[in-house]
Formats: sequence, C-alpha cells, structure tokens
Amino acid sequence: MARIAMLVWNEFVNDARVLKEAQTLAAAGHQIIVHALHTPSKTLESEELEPGIRVERVVRSPFWSFRKGGAQASAAGAPTQPLASPPGTGHQLFRLSTRSITHLRLWWRLVRSRADVIHAHDVNTLPTAWLAAKCLGVPLVYDAHEISTDREGYKAFRKAVGWIEKTIMPRVAASITTTDLRAKFFARAYHVPRPLVLQNRPRRLPPIESNRLREHLQLKEPWPVIIYQGGLQRGRGLDRLVEAAALLQGAYVVFVGGGNIAGQLQAMVREHGLEQRVFFIPTVSLDELPYYTASANIGVQPIENTCLNHFTTDSNKLFEYVVAGLPVVASALPEISRVVKDHDLGILTPPGDVEALAKALQRLVDDPELRARYSANARQAAATLNWEAQESALVDLYKRILPPA
Repeated sequence: MARIAMLVWNEFVNDARVLKEAQTLAAAGHQIIVHALHTPSKTLESEELEPGIRVERVVRSPFWSFRKGGAQASAAGAPTQPLASPPGTGHQLFRLSTRSITHLRLWWRLVRSRADVIHAHDVNTLPTAWLAAKCLGVPLVYDAHEISTDREGYKAFRKAVGWIEKTIMPRVAASITTTDLRAKFFARAYHVPRPLVLQNRPRRLPPIESNRLREHLQLKEPWPVIIYQGGLQRGRGLDRLVEAAALLQGAYVVFVGGGNIAGQLQAMVREHGLEQRVFFIPTVSLDELPYYTASANIGVQPIENTCLNHFTTDSNKLFEYVVAGLPVVASALPEISRVVKDHDLGILTPPGDVEALAKALQRLVDDPELRARYSANARQAAATLNWEAQESALVDLYKRILPPA
C-alpha cells in the first residue's frame, strides 16, 4: 500500500476525473490525499470523502485570515469574500504574490504528507509537485488534462508553460493525458515516452429513467430537449448554439453549467426572444448530473477549432451523453469524430457552422426513429466507453513506478 498525494488547483468539488482516479487507486489498496484549494463558507478545510480518500485544502488567498472573524463566519456558513486585490499597476504583482504564497503552502503540505508518490494534475500544479517530489525523493506522476501551450485563456502564458513542461516532463516517473492526439503531441514536443491515455469517461451506470429537466424547468410542450452540459466558456461554440436555437422549431435547448460567458449567452437569448425555448441551469453536483443528462433527448457538443487543445479533445460530455444513451450532434474534430463514427452515435457538423448545426439538430428533433437508432447505439457503446474499461491501466502504471514493498 502506498501513500499517494494528488495536487489540484481547484476546490475539488466537481472534478470528476481526479475523483475517479483517486477512487481507482484507493480500490487498489492505496491511501490518497488530494491537496486542493479552500474557499471559506464553500468548502471544508479537511474531509474524508470515502475510505482511502482524504481531501486537505489550503485557503486560496493568504489574506482570508486577516478578515475580522473570517474563520468564525465560515464555520457558521455566512458568506465571506477574500480581501480584494488593490487596483492599479500593482494588481498583477499582488495576484502573483498571493498565488506564490498559496503554492508555497501547498508545497509544505506535500512535503509533510511523506507521500510515496506525488501526482500533479495539470501544468499549474507541476512545478510545486516537482519540488515536493525532489525534497521527498519520490516518483512524480504528471497528469496533463489539457495542452496548455495552445489553450483558450492560456495564450499569454504559453512560453512559460512550454518551458515548465519541457524542463520537468523528461524527469517525471510517468505521465498521463486524455486523448491519443494529445499523447502524440507531448511525446513529440518534449521527446518523452508517450503518456498513458485515460479518456475522460464516466463510470458505467445502469439505465436511468428521469424527467429531471422537464420538472426543473416546468416545460409545457412535449418537444425534444437538447442538452449542453459543461463549462460556459469561449471557444466552445455556445454562441453558435444560441444562434442555431433561433432557427430550430419544436425543441428546447438547455445549458447545464456555469462559466464566464453565461451572462453573454443569456443576453443573446433575450435578444433573439428565446426565453421560452432556451434555458440555463447552474452547475449541478456530480451525483445529480446523470439524472439531468438522462432526461434530455439529444446531446450537443459544438466546440470550435480555436486552439490545438480543442482540436485534440474528445470531451468528457461526449462520453457522458453516451452513458446516458443520448444521440449526439457534435463538431467534426478528429478525436470526437472517431468516437462518433466508430459507434454510429449521431451527426457530425463543421465546427462553427451555425446553419449546419441547426440543420443537424432539426433532423434529430423531427425524426424519432433516427434518435432511437442512435440512442440504442449509444447504450451499446456505453458497455466499453466507460471508466471501468480503462482504470486497470492506471493501477498498472503505479505498479511500475512504485518500489517493491
């Protein structure tokens, strides 16, 4: 049995991939501590999620502790806010300094954990995890969820990210990523062995009969429901989806999730007069999400080819639609296309093409028999496109890098 310290740069509340990896390794007999960020009044500083998996969180900003009565307010559940960054030219320096302090505290937690392996999730945790692994003299596993050198929102940092990965990846004991194309990229870009591919598949679920979306939104018409679930972020084709919804007849479109363009999308819905046909539901818990997904009739993934990270994705939502038995309309990017074509799951459209997206959605809305065919194919594909079908590879990776007992 090994002690494995995982490091994430989030609150570890809705991180399905990291949770599944922790569960897999815990089931193999290891002890897992996930080191994450803490937001008072929202998360607990320490908790045991289930046997073998513990979460330890560090306050996101070191200035939380200077708020009068901050700890007491958090314990009582009262909403609190972190100390705001000062305005002006010092804003970025202030932000960098607070992040550096948080990373230092995470590093110290990792060192104190006396872990046998450190597992870094994504590049924003990699330097901290590497330093801790060096101090402890233990193997480091790098789990690259994204290609961060060419990713939405990361372009200003691509040189720094590239330098970090180029410096550290050849020194890790093992690396993991999410698609074959991403594995090829890392191997060629940094001259390292090809990372293990663990796709962002959900766990296998029995068929779910649910009416959650119609009940939640009190939908009156018997129209098919089209669902998009996931982050509301730029480059994901969501503005195109709203435009396509304006061309649809006899269908509802529901966005489930939150993000930095939620307000923009809601404004577009109002501008097009779609308030009775397009709806938004904030992020729901991982336990509840399958019931929302299963209550839809069509799953849509309209991601655009705005960066290499998008070009190489296969997207967790695609697999979630499959497990829920939904026919899909998705962008014809290589990894997504391979999954959809291999299992005949739905219709592929050119990324960013509003007319093609609307036409494909309308075709499924109007043809119940076609929906039923794709749905049956999805349920059959779910027998193999699930987390359980690939988790043994993660256990084997740890067997290779751990020293003999």
